[in-house]
Amino acid sequence: MNVLAIDTSNQVLGVAVSKDGEVKAEYTANIKRNHSVGLMPAIDHVMQETETTPAQLDRIAIAKGPGSYTGVRIGLATAKTMAWTLKIPIVAISSLELLAHNVRQQNVLISPFFDARRGLVYTGLYENNYDRIHVKKEDQNILMEQWLDEVQSYQKPVIFLSQDIKKHQNLIKEKLAKSAIFPPAIDHLPRPGQLALLGVERNEDNLHELTPNYIRLVEAEAKWLKEQERNG
Repeated sequence: MNVLAIDTSNQVLGVAVSKDGEVKAEYTANIKRNHSVGLMPAIDHVMQETETTPAQLDRIAIAKGPGSYTGVRIGLATAKTMAWTLKIPIVAISSLELLAHNVRQQNVLISPFFDARRGLVYTGLYENNYDRIHVKKEDQNILMEQWLDEVQSYQKPVIFLSQDIKKHQNLIKEKLAKSAIFPPAIDHLPRPGQLALLGVERNEDNLHELTPNYIRLVEAEAKWLKEQERNG
């Protein structure tokens, strides 16, 4: 099975191609720029490097969020358009779960997160059991301080993963002390190759019903809905 994986859900742009369960090419750029500019050239690059034509693709794997509203939209719109045009299945994976797959340790909790401003984060709680990532608490938008109180109640070591780790590291250390584990910098970046491999084993999503996983509404949309409620 040939899989093209796409992740533009956060600052990191990732694209990969896997063939028969083996990652053949992987492109990652951790640069602050508009993914709409870099995505198609990155796709073209990995496709050429692996000598893969669009017609040879069997599946598209996409990181569906949470994360940057614009980034999630760009990736999902591109992936859905390609899947529809090529008439192949699409598989959507939580961006937080994808990051959690960087952890191989057993008997620890995994808390990937993305900064959501104003003290809030997008996060979830995961665990690696026999090299399978399992969800302990569903992805959510929550104050980091509140989240740390909840995580602390498990009384287990917790690995924190995030491209935004420096923004919250002091608070994490203050709350969890030695229970908090911070892996090397490379492990804080999602791997598009891992996304491609997950795309092989997961069930396909309904192309027309697939929507971004924002978790919370865009602020402008939330204000509009409140205004509609006030106006009846």
